[in-house]
Amino acid sequence: MKAIVFDRHGGPEVLRDTEVDVPEPGAGQVRVRVRAAGVNPIDGKLRSGGGWPIELPSIPGVEAAGVVDALGPDVTGLAVGDEVLGPTLTGSYAQFALSDRMVAKPAGLAWDVAAAVPVVAETALRVLRLLDVSAGETLLIHGASGSVGVLAVQLARQRGVTVIGTAGEAGRDRIDRLGATAIGYGDGLVDRVRSVAPQGIDAVFDASGWGALPDSIALRGGPERIVTIADPNAADYGVLFTGGGEVMVEPAAVAELARQVAAGELTVPIAARYPLADAAEAQRLSDSGHAGGKIVLTVD
Repeated sequence: MKAIVFDRHGGPEVLRDTEVDVPEPGAGQVRVRVRAAGVNPIDGKLRSGGGWPIELPSIPGVEAAGVVDALGPDVTGLAVGDEVLGPTLTGSYAQFALSDRMVAKPAGLAWDVAAAVPVVAETALRVLRLLDVSAGETLLIHGASGSVGVLAVQLARQRGVTVIGTAGEAGRDRIDRLGATAIGYGDGLVDRVRSVAPQGIDAVFDASGWGALPDSIALRGGPERIVTIADPNAADYGVLFTGGGEVMVEPAAVAELARQVAAGELTVPIAARYPLADAAEAQRLSDSGHAGGKIVLTVD
């Protein structure tokens, strides 16, 4: 099968298009014929030698949408030919990938959008559960115009939460349209937040990682109910960093969010689409931190 592979750590230039063996599903696993794969910041971190240790050569990618191609032993609820989306066990920058947590793709949901859902849905749900925000509270989201931030804004608003979102100038209209209050990040943030939320901030979701934790702690009066998915210095401030292990999000919850996206009740912004062969360009955009939404690879 065709796949994008890297056999040494480095920049996007280490990615190469090659032929590898088709993976075989084990117990509880399905093999998916990939139609589209999501590109995420962790892909670039692992490629460059960050994140967790990986065996080389490696195929990047942790999420996909496609068609079930083969079933391993003990698989229930899915059949060959089903259209699915979800996280992958093997790299998703490939024609085939393995998974043990696929859910049905809603009818009418485009492949590229379907591939953009799993990681942002799981991440936004996980952090909101950790923060335990509820109706009447005020949530500050750093990086609110990115793909995770946009979904978190919408989910919090569904719960009756007042949302203030930080973003660059280009992303603020998007935040306002979702019913949140958009403000700029950087110097003077504490005063700007207090001017629009004199009642105070109940929780903070940091999806940006650009050094907002000290200001967040000042606004909260301490590190409690602050969660970051992007700042590696979280422990220095006593703030919770979440990479996925603290709260498991059930596949059924991700499936429900996919249904809402298909129905137009939620939106996941797609910033760019690239063919599989252009994975290096896709990762360059992702590495920049300025994609302004989800990046997706399409797989023929």
